[in-house]
Amino acid sequence: MSTTPAPPSISDLARRLQDGARQLEQQFLGKEEIIRLLFISALAGEHMVMVGPPGTAKSAIVRAFAQVIDARFFDYLLTRFTEPNEIFGPVDIQAFRQGTYRRRIENMLPEAEVVFLDEIFKANSAILNSLLTLVNARRFTHGTSTVRVPLISLFAASNEVPTDEALSAIFDRFLLRVRCDYLDSYHFRGLLQKGIQLEVQQMADVQVGRKVATAAELLSIQRDFSQHVKMSEEFLTTFKGMVFQIRSEGIGLSDRRVVKLLKVFASSALFDGRDHVTDADLFILRHVWNTPEQEEILQEIVGPVLDRWYESHPDHGRIGATPTSLQDLLEELRVIRETLTGSQVLSDMQLFSQLRNLGDIKAALLRMQDSPTAQRMVGEVDKLLETMFASSRFA
Repeated sequence: MSTTPAPPSISDLARRLQDGARQLEQQFLGKEEIIRLLFISALAGEHMVMVGPPGTAKSAIVRAFAQVIDARFFDYLLTRFTEPNEIFGPVDIQAFRQGTYRRRIENMLPEAEVVFLDEIFKANSAILNSLLTLVNARRFTHGTSTVRVPLISLFAASNEVPTDEALSAIFDRFLLRVRCDYLDSYHFRGLLQKGIQLEVQQMADVQVGRKVATAAELLSIQRDFSQHVKMSEEFLTTFKGMVFQIRSEGIGLSDRRVVKLLKVFASSALFDGRDHVTDADLFILRHVWNTPEQEEILQEIVGPVLDRWYESHPDHGRIGATPTSLQDLLEELRVIRETLTGSQVLSDMQLFSQLRNLGDIKAALLRMQDSPTAQRMVGEVDKLLETMFASSRFA
């Protein structure tokens, strides 16, 4: 008689998942928060969409994630010409001749445990309608047959947020929405180094990353993690206040999504091996926007709560913070200073690009609160900015 395997210990699974996250962080510079969200989405059994311009590693990062999770994986690039056969499997011709309509779903999306669909909002209505039930109810119907799918999480990517009302239903199925942008200027050298390594590995068809967890382990945790993670009344009160503040700003956040967010908070704690949720896990609320314009509003709501928590817990590293080398920042600052104060005449575009880079460097230096050198360099950045704004270019 078969028995359900016992769930893994939280501490052991957390250690392995963190190892998997570190593997990905070594490949994808500046994507720490996105990587964490991939893992906690899978732990919670929720779905996530990444939105950003082409060439920002949206596809690559999910494929790398799938390599460290021992799960059946399906991925596809969708277009408006993509047919359901390509996603859900071809019609079973032999059964059709006998009067039964069904699909052959072997090795197709309905049998996958982790799914990645690129350019999901370009799919036609036939595919989107089938996806709605599949991601929401974990069921797939073909003909008179309905099968339960083993889907853990569906990850998707798009170059833009959908504006067509017909796409609002599928967009709503993604609890988490993540912006995936180009890297800041001071990460450029690291981008080149890690990028060429990844390109070489892909050309050589080298398997990147070792498996750290199985689909069965993730599913067993999903069934039981409510028993392991505690949420204090203080946390729930803070969360309630933020939800109503978010809604008061005109950002739609339904009761259904609010309840689902509790699962994601718990998964964030589990990822760290914690048995209780803290205010640090509220960083997830930065990713519940419905339009890109709402990102800044959410940051203004969530940022102060996170700042207060980290100020009172200085021994905890900030979730999603990109580890930045002070030496890289100082080198980039030196290059920008030479460019701005040199004899070369800069175009308006070049000038504003360098000023934006200075702003990025200052923000990174401010995050290094424990470094006297970093705090001293903030003053130098301010002086350089004052010099530039006082110049004739801004007269």
